[in-house]
Formats: sequence, structure tokens, C-alpha cells
Amino acid sequence: MGEFRLLRLGEQIREEIATMLSRQQIKDPRVSTFLSINKVDVAGDLAYAKVYVSSFLPGSQISKGVAGLNSAAGFIQSTIAKKLTIRKFPKLTFIADDSLKTGFEMVNKLNRLEEQEKLAKDGQVSSDE
Repeated sequence: MGEFRLLRLGEQIREEIATMLSRQQIKDPRVSTFLSINKVDVAGDLAYAKVYVSSFLPGSQISKGVAGLNSAAGFIQSTIAKKLTIRKFPKLTFIADDSLKTGFEMVNKLNRLEEQEKLAKDGQVSSDE
């Protein structure tokens, strides 16, 4: 299968899982609506797909949510396979991804550094006068 088709299929799967999360179709109590699906990597032979899950929730709740999603993977696969018309639907594996939280923390650090630099620059200007 072509690379573009794999990316497009991964995006379709991501959208379907995100819709299922927002509509609370997954009944496992560990799965929160605050989980977000970042990316889906589909293998070239369509046997497996890695689904990267993140959230701003504490790490323990994310891991519980991922465990809930992994236990509901069969339900999720069958629901999505009925909507998409592909010959073989990949087996989904959910993986916790902290890149969203890490990126947010990095932006906050950069903003604080920028403010400190601005305050230092303002302090030098006022002392020179």
C-alpha cells in the first residue's frame, strides 16, 4: 500500500477514534473524554496500527485510559471496520504519548525566559538613564 494511502487511512482511524471518545461510545470507566488521539501509524501490510494517546491529565490517569482503550480495542476495531471499506483492518495498539504535555511545558519555559529577558532589558534601560 502506498505511503500516502497509509497516512490517509491513519488519519481516518484517528478521526473515528476521536469521535468515539467525544461521543462516549467506549463504556470503559477508565477511558476519559479528555484523552486525545495524536497520531496513528499504520503498518505497510495493514496488520497493525499504533495509536498515540495524550492528555493534560496526570500521568497515572493517562496510563489508566490507555489500558482501558487497549481492553476495548476489539470493540473499537469492529466499529471502525464497519464504517471504512478496506479489505483488512489493522489490529490497534494504544500507546501513551506525552509529547503534547512536553511541548506545552516547553512553550511555557520559553515564555518565562522571554519575560525575564524583557525585564532585565528594561532594568538596564532605566538604570542607564
